[in-house]
Amino acid sequence: MGRRAFALLKSGRLPKGDAISLAQAAGVMAAKRTPDLLPLCHPIALDSVDVEITLDASLPGAHVRCTAAVAAKTGVEMEALMGASVALLCLYDLLKPVDPVLEIVAVRLDYKSGGKKGFWTHPKHVKTPPKAAKAVHLGNAVVITVSDRAFKKIYRDESGPALAAGLQRIGFSIKKRIISPDDQRTIEAHIRRAARGVDAVILTGGTGLSSRDVTPEAVMAVCDRIIPGIGESLRASGGPKTAALSRSVAGQLGKCVIVALPGSGGGVRDGLCVLGDLLPHAIHIAKDGKH
Repeated sequence: MGRRAFALLKSGRLPKGDAISLAQAAGVMAAKRTPDLLPLCHPIALDSVDVEITLDASLPGAHVRCTAAVAAKTGVEMEALMGASVALLCLYDLLKPVDPVLEIVAVRLDYKSGGKKGFWTHPKHVKTPPKAAKAVHLGNAVVITVSDRAFKKIYRDESGPALAAGLQRIGFSIKKRIISPDDQRTIEAHIRRAARGVDAVILTGGTGLSSRDVTPEAVMAVCDRIIPGIGESLRASGGPKTAALSRSVAGQLGKCVIVALPGSGGGVRDGLCVLGDLLPHAIHIAKDGKH
């Protein structure tokens, strides 16, 4: 950028305000919306995104680094590249009214670890890992697995631990994990006790069409009101053959958000992709917009 633009950016005196903070926010938002813009990118529940902007008087200009983290079977480099690119575009948009001498250059994947390829670093990358992305604490949650067979220890509960791990990656602390039989009154009692002092109670299992699938009835019985949009979003995210058969439901019990997911691994995985975006905002609103 030109020196005048650099001076105004550094001093925070641009006409539209603090460009660095706005660009950081834009980068985080863009990383989360990557699947909406790149047709073949899968929706994933990002664990964390951090956008770091460093001013460099020698250019003059700014270096943008977006670091993203996720625990999933797919990589997260496109989300990081999207975050960095949109942060740069936001800076461009806020700087252009004062100085059009602007250029965006050298957007690249710098560093990657995990996945099938393990550690990878760009040849031009300085051989030091980037700082860790900032973890965010979004609240406390209880996970309830609803399954007769898991309750009787006929088979090992897998969806409950997967759900708990996914919520932790999103940013929630898991206060307790419960296994309940497919009995409506028992499920209701577990929900009421679990909802005391936590932000969310997430259930897995019992949302199908068999006579023992009564989780939605239990959730609707204990909630003060239902949140139809969450159930609709959960069905929209599932596979085309089975999603319509799921009776996933959500509601509020006081200021606690209750959500019932299917009991399958795929249902939990798809549900976490939806809840990664919806649940933090739902909890924030349920608390009347207070942290």
